[in-house]
Amino acid sequence: MKLHQDSSGALNTVTGYGADYVEVNLERHQGSIIVFPDSPVVPWPVSAFDALTPELFEMLLALDPEVVLFGSGERLRFPHPRMTAALAAHRIGVDAMDLKAACRTYNILMAEGRRVAAALLIER
Repeated sequence: MKLHQDSSGALNTVTGYGADYVEVNLERHQGSIIVFPDSPVVPWPVSAFDALTPELFEMLLALDPEVVLFGSGERLRFPHPRMTAALAAHRIGVDAMDLKAACRTYNILMAEGRRVAAALLIER
């Protein structure tokens, strides 16, 4: 699905997505990524839900988000609480949703000026 780019002034906007990709600022990514409004898009080194580890979620701490949207792939799946314990310890909320919902929600929160990070799982 293609999304229309919003002129929100933020650096990173999700401009499209599908089962095996996410487009950020019209640049296609075919692997898992971390997206934050004003930081470079970072490859997220995970290719399967079952391969998630606490360390993968700890990568998000450096961005100091107020909320993390976890896009769990084609269907909604919730990570075990031990995976996101470091984020909870820093009072960072984590919301799990499918990839498409995470992309849409990220754009809304980013346009509102929120410090949102999206951890988007693209399974291979």
